[in-house]
Amino acid sequence: MVKTTLRKTALQSRGALSPEEAARKSALIMEKIMAMNEYLQAGIIMVYLDFRNEVQTGALVRQALTAGKCVVVPLTDVSKHKLVLSILNNYPDDLQPGTYGILEPRPDCLRPIEPSEIDLVIVPGVAFDLCGNRLGYGGGYYDRFLSQTRPDTLFIAPAFELQVLPQVFPDEHDIPVHYLVTEKKLIKTGRLKDL
Repeated sequence: MVKTTLRKTALQSRGALSPEEAARKSALIMEKIMAMNEYLQAGIIMVYLDFRNEVQTGALVRQALTAGKCVVVPLTDVSKHKLVLSILNNYPDDLQPGTYGILEPRPDCLRPIEPSEIDLVIVPGVAFDLCGNRLGYGGGYYDRFLSQTRPDTLFIAPAFELQVLPQVFPDEHDIPVHYLVTEKKLIKTGRLKDL
């Protein structure tokens, strides 16, 4: 019940950002991430494709492709309750609206890749705490996927400052992120000592 209320409140706060404000803050967040050594050194990165006023990832996708990184994006397989990962070659041409209206690879552009091959994941979320715990949308798709990555795969969550809460009440199966990046700061979470 607490998580449902938190999720609703956080989504309302994020939704209240004007398009201009969301774009400006997203640009600041993406600049911070693209300057991180961890990002610069990663060869294969997975990036969520934003929707509903999430931190916008388009600039990072374009920069990563230009820099010669292998960019991976998710496709939601609702029937199997999992994320299917696909290599993205052309942005946004390889994409079309899919599950929930989120951009996903077109069927003819599906190029599967295993979670264990990914070096760094840009992780979405509704809200986060300073320990890197994440409140998602409630489907568990990302927690299932993140648990299949390598032990040294790095998780970075872009978030607007208003999405950082004192506590998000994680469950046992919830997987925290290593870094939280807002328009104001870069936060190393307690999860880093696990690497």
